[in-house]
Amino acid sequence: MGKYNSIAVIYGSDSSEWEVSCRSGEFVASAIDDREYDVYEIFARFGVWQLVSRRRKLSMRETFPEGARPEVDKTDFSVRIMGTKVKFDFAYIVQHGAPGETGQMQGYLEMLGIPFSSCGSYSSMISFNKYACKSYVKDFVKCAPDLFVHRGDNLEAFCAEVCKKLQFPVFVKPTQGGSSFGVTRVADPVDLASAVQYAFTEGPMVIVEQGITGRELTCAAYFDGNSVKALPPIEIVSENEYFDYDAKYNGHSREICPAPISQELTDELQSTTCKLYTLLECKGVVRMDYIAADDGLYFLEVNTIPGMTSASLVPKMVREAGISFSDFLSQIIESA
Repeated sequence: MGKYNSIAVIYGSDSSEWEVSCRSGEFVASAIDDREYDVYEIFARFGVWQLVSRRRKLSMRETFPEGARPEVDKTDFSVRIMGTKVKFDFAYIVQHGAPGETGQMQGYLEMLGIPFSSCGSYSSMISFNKYACKSYVKDFVKCAPDLFVHRGDNLEAFCAEVCKKLQFPVFVKPTQGGSSFGVTRVADPVDLASAVQYAFTEGPMVIVEQGITGRELTCAAYFDGNSVKALPPIEIVSENEYFDYDAKYNGHSREICPAPISQELTDELQSTTCKLYTLLECKGVVRMDYIAADDGLYFLEVNTIPGMTSASLVPKMVREAGISFSDFLSQIIESA
């Protein structure tokens, strides 16, 4: 018997990643063990939280049509279904972007005292901001040289500084975002200003990183109730210039698991990921991205709510580790 009964899987988001979030959330909800838990799917976007479906123990999934979906009562994180109140006692957060990765959803649940699957509010806030996260971990792992700019700063002066201090190609990214929304690889300095403006469509702060030549690798870690463990790493080989949205979601990449790398590099990837997991005070399952260059391993970013569709990286790692995905989710829930 598990510690919890009613699991609310929260998906959708206020960001450009909301559709990806829905696919992740639906997959997670379908894989949670229905012998142990009642599973409720909540679509949450721009402050409207509605119950999409429920699947009670050993029962079929029931869906609620648009226009007749029960609203979640945010005062106590509950919902009323046909006159019966259901209070959720655990939240599995699958919101890519705000508010699920920014710490806002976590702060809400922390104030109500409801356990949840992901990093806490502080860890989420630090980890989701690419510049803040790199500043936090740079004494423990190599990071690419970078500069940042806020919306409203002198863009011409910033571009001149980038050209002076960084080597092209560079990557221009919104500091808060995922799925490569707003990201551009810039090889010619003449294209830098427009790339920064494009990144500003996703947020008010932009980071420009010097491109690192090497192999793109990713590794995930999780807490199993006793210790932090790493999953088998993956090498990403993109058909495009980099692992952009098209490569991630339209089949224009190969994701090789386990990564065909030396045991020494595998050990370094896994130990570094576990070390950063602890340093950032992570919870649940977290994926970290790297470039293995000739002069060592470079940290790129951390994904505190990694993709969870059937084709996503973490489920592939879990399968390679020989763990059923349902059992893996139960570990995340019971170890929260």
